[in-house]
Amino acid sequence: MISSKPLSMKRNMVWNTAGSMTSLVCQWLITVLVVRIAGGYEAAGVYSLAVSVFGIFAPVAQYRMYTYQISDTRGENTMGEYFTFRLLTDGLALVGCFVYSLFTCSIDAVPTIMIFGVYKCVSLLLDVLHACEQRHRRMDYLGISMMLQGVSSLGIFALVFWLTKNLNITLVAMTAAYIVIAVAYDLPRSQQFEKLKLGIPIPKAWHLLTYCAPIVVGALLVAAASSVPRQYLAFDMGEAALGIYASVAAPVAVVQNGASYVYYPLIGYFADYYAERNYKKLLGLFARVTGGITLVGVVCAILLELFGVPLLELFFANNIAEYACLLTPMIISAVIAAYLWFLSDLLIAIRDFRGNFIGNAASLVVAVACMVPFVAAWGMNGVSFTVAASSLAGAVAMALSFVLKLRSSKADEPSEGAA
Repeated sequence: MISSKPLSMKRNMVWNTAGSMTSLVCQWLITVLVVRIAGGYEAAGVYSLAVSVFGIFAPVAQYRMYTYQISDTRGENTMGEYFTFRLLTDGLALVGCFVYSLFTCSIDAVPTIMIFGVYKCVSLLLDVLHACEQRHRRMDYLGISMMLQGVSSLGIFALVFWLTKNLNITLVAMTAAYIVIAVAYDLPRSQQFEKLKLGIPIPKAWHLLTYCAPIVVGALLVAAASSVPRQYLAFDMGEAALGIYASVAAPVAVVQNGASYVYYPLIGYFADYYAERNYKKLLGLFARVTGGITLVGVVCAILLELFGVPLLELFFANNIAEYACLLTPMIISAVIAAYLWFLSDLLIAIRDFRGNFIGNAASLVVAVACMVPFVAAWGMNGVSFTVAASSLAGAVAMALSFVLKLRSSKADEPSEGAA
């Protein structure tokens, strides 16, 4: 019998962290295996290029619906409507990804980019089921699902890529595993809360497309702020340089993702507190998350400074340790980017789409202005310095928007003596 009883905030955070960390470690180990099995950085460069290119259009596929769905305090849409809408946005993202890759990447890389895009789009369909589980305070289900996804992806990648040396075949096999997990594990659990009935009225779909457009465009802008500098690095210094940068950056992802584990289980609480106008709890939670992200950043930074080089030497070949100088700038940029992520999701939870857009736009403007001179001055480190500067600009803008939104909300409250 599958239980539907809600879990406590603490237990939900533990399950989310366990699942997310397992998935993150497995994804990182895949970047290790690309280099190990292929015996060089070219395949890693192609894989990283696929990640970067799809990263530009991932916001279209996501359409920020996960955060929107878990902060849907009024039950505006059903799980089936969110799922159907995700099918639509996945399709739009894949079309954009195909056109973009045709004009900006080598023709040989296009098939890998598109298959990787399908692989990620299937995982985003799973997110709709996870959002339902999170909304009902059962993050143990999504935590276990992420563990299954991570372990199966790693195992399949290790076996199939070792046998075939073909990224495309490997990615197809990984996609099939995700579909099996969705059908066999997530569907039975999410449907105890709500049946998955496909379909969405055209007016509802159009409303979501237009209403959420500002935050989606903003997400595109901030995704480009981190992806375009990497692409510029590949253009300026070659795909091998991007492969090296991506390989060193892989363990640093634990900083940025680790910070997200602090706040992501709490987005629904932020939305509830704001809807209830319980500003004391909202600000208290905001302070705790800020402290938690800072703590995660400091701890991860210390650990990576102490063990980053040995880990690189252990997992990678080809003298990767000589690029250890990339670690510190990466850590700094990851911590700042993590806080930008938090503020971005927080503004969505309280429905401040304008502030979200402005902050993300500021991030891209700074990235475009900085990437060429920074890469010219600092080489691969220039990418990290660019991301740090752009994330700081966006975070400052969003923090100001958050303050103004709360002031406006308080001002709209009726006075105690009002009729």
